[in-house]
Amino acid sequence: MTEAFLHYLWKFKLFNQLDIKTTEGESLKVIKVGQHNADAGPDFFNARLKIGTTFWAGNVEIHLKSSDWQKHSHQHDKAYDNIILHVVYEDDKPVSRNNSSPIPTLELKNKFNKSLWKNYESLIKSDKWIPCENKINEVDSFTIYNWLDRLLAERLQQKTQIIIEAFHLGNNSWEECFYQLLAKNFGFKLNALPFEMLAKSLPMAYLGKHKNNLFQVEALLFGVAGMLEKEFKDEYPLQLQKEFRFLQKKFKLKPLMLHQWKFLRLRPANFSMLRLSQFASLIHQSSHLFSQIIEGTSLKKIKAMFTVSSSPYWNTHYVFDKSSTTKSEKELGEAAVDNIIINTIIPFLFAYGVQRGSEEHKERAIRWMEELKPESNAVIKKWQSFGIKSQHAGHAQALLQLKNLYCNEKNCLLCSIGNKLIQQVP
Repeated sequence: MTEAFLHYLWKFKLFNQLDIKTTEGESLKVIKVGQHNADAGPDFFNARLKIGTTFWAGNVEIHLKSSDWQKHSHQHDKAYDNIILHVVYEDDKPVSRNNSSPIPTLELKNKFNKSLWKNYESLIKSDKWIPCENKINEVDSFTIYNWLDRLLAERLQQKTQIIIEAFHLGNNSWEECFYQLLAKNFGFKLNALPFEMLAKSLPMAYLGKHKNNLFQVEALLFGVAGMLEKEFKDEYPLQLQKEFRFLQKKFKLKPLMLHQWKFLRLRPANFSMLRLSQFASLIHQSSHLFSQIIEGTSLKKIKAMFTVSSSPYWNTHYVFDKSSTTKSEKELGEAAVDNIIINTIIPFLFAYGVQRGSEEHKERAIRWMEELKPESNAVIKKWQSFGIKSQHAGHAQALLQLKNLYCNEKNCLLCSIGNKLIQQVP
């Protein structure tokens, strides 16, 4: 037995409520279980009960044993003075408040269907990829996809918190915040951190002064990235180096260390030098990028803005001074563009809507997510093998949220799918 399971029983009233009494023999009626509290303090706030002939409003505390009240020193904590009911699995000792008044106690030990605990125990003891791997096909599609819709909103809310924190750290500038987040996601997984460090070392205002000159934008990006700190043979990197030396003095810039960039386990098309050149092209070609994102209503136009190519030098190179055997235009592919929209544009648009109180921006973010094709990765393919298909990018994002925050942590009690399976009783 666990306290988390007792919280679950109380929250959903999954115990026999007919003629229940406190351990003192008083009749008990649960009018409102209260608001579940995941932070410090009582477990449920603002519950409403009828004990005997008296109506009570206050907080509820839950323990495995009533003696845990003393073990956790609640009798000395004023935050627990307004506890109106102590819910326990086993009542092994009377407890009282700080003023010595007794606390009504409800013992749940013999008041719920034991199949609930058996079902839950089988999930948390599972060693499968997801705890319910052998039973998920018993859950109806309405429950699953309704839960995915809620998980998408939850995932966007979590990303919103990170974006708004970055917004405040960046002197409340939406443009600078967007630029830094966009740069971070241009690095995708392996080079997200150095891309983010680059953007923080090279403010958008500096790039803005030279955005009409692609060569200067590239010089600034490659230079601050630390990729122009050696001797070169090719004319192109030599000219970039010369231009950066001038701009470096002008803006007093300090380059990153080259070793901070990762090249191993990357396909050549994802090399950071190509991504930097494509990022430079985006900055050069896009006028008022942030405003266009916030004011735009067409996802097709947004995707077109991000369909950019690296400069001509990179048609025959993946790194400086080393020609490739084939010649091809290095364009940011459709999958990469979709990735940036899913992980940058849409969360930013949603966060902007939250911060500004704009339902229109939030709804547009979700609509765009539902217009995009789902990502294809190992996690999404595994879900598909269980018969759960992503109909759009929003479902894929929700399935990632489900796997990472619920399945991996075995938070089945907080999962609608887990709830459905736990409550399957004979």
